[in-house]
Amino acid sequence: MTSDLSTATAGLPSPDPALASFNLGQWLRDVGLAWFPWDVTIHAYAICILIGIVLAVLITNHRLTKRGAEKWVVVDIAIPTVLLGIVGARLYHVLTHLTDYTEDPRGIVSALFVWEGGLAIFGSMLFGAVGIWLGCRWTGIRFWSFVDALAPGLLIAQVFGRLGNYFNQELFGLPTDLPWGLRIDAGNPAIPAGLPEGTLFHPTFLYEMIWNTAGALILIFVLERAFRLQWGKAIGFYLIWYGIGRSVFETIRLDASDVYLGIRTNVWAAFAAILIGTIILLVQSKRHTGAEPGPYMAGRGPAEQGRVESAEVYSDRDDDLDAPEQGSEQEPAGSAADGAATRR
Repeated sequence: MTSDLSTATAGLPSPDPALASFNLGQWLRDVGLAWFPWDVTIHAYAICILIGIVLAVLITNHRLTKRGAEKWVVVDIAIPTVLLGIVGARLYHVLTHLTDYTEDPRGIVSALFVWEGGLAIFGSMLFGAVGIWLGCRWTGIRFWSFVDALAPGLLIAQVFGRLGNYFNQELFGLPTDLPWGLRIDAGNPAIPAGLPEGTLFHPTFLYEMIWNTAGALILIFVLERAFRLQWGKAIGFYLIWYGIGRSVFETIRLDASDVYLGIRTNVWAAFAAILIGTIILLVQSKRHTGAEPGPYMAGRGPAEQGRVESAEVYSDRDDDLDAPEQGSEQEPAGSAADGAATRR
């Protein structure tokens, strides 16, 4: 990196701030619906998150049905996963940037303004895993089958989440003179004081988008074709891959973060992801050497749930059980009743 960053005029442009949000209410009034009184603001960040969620659901549904699950059972699992994931993502971000919200002039209530950015993937992982576990318990899907089906879709969802950071002009990295350096609008509070006008910054969101896309492609088209990635091995790869990338990109970001032992909180979380992913691969490879019996827990598949084992319900077997043994005499219908009447 050269010392003269003030002459940097090239680089990647940031989007117009006007594109970061869209006032749907004002637009409706402009086109003639003057009776609509509310300002409904749609944020590009939220749209990117929603696109990522939809793509993750579609990819997971396709992969899970290929394993033998019913179509769209993924939706029943996605609902608690997404809800808890968003809560966890915001909570983790707030707790690791607590000063930003305690010192905000609007008060701690600003922590609820999710549309302004600030969803941490590590918090989403923790709370989302709980949502997946609950959804799998309700639907009968094996936890490991689901998370393995989810792994590449999760990487793609994160790609679109980082695109939302681009629209918000946030989470960029250190100054750079590289040709793909990012231009950030003057006045952005994340820009360190004293930097010359025209300084370019590392587009860390773009690095992560490329890294995650590469991880999804490697997982689907290389590893899963060469190996049988079941029993949690695909999600183990995801944790290792994402953790490695994040541990590098996080070190060049400029946004404030809590630091422990000289290392940013999210780098510690990335190290934890690598460790957990490695443990999953080692333990599951040792415990499960064969193929999964199917995506459903024992006795929870659709065919198994529909089977009735009750003596009070008629079945074809009843004909065999009720038939007289060979050689035994059978009274004609009504004979027992006639005999009872004669004996009175």
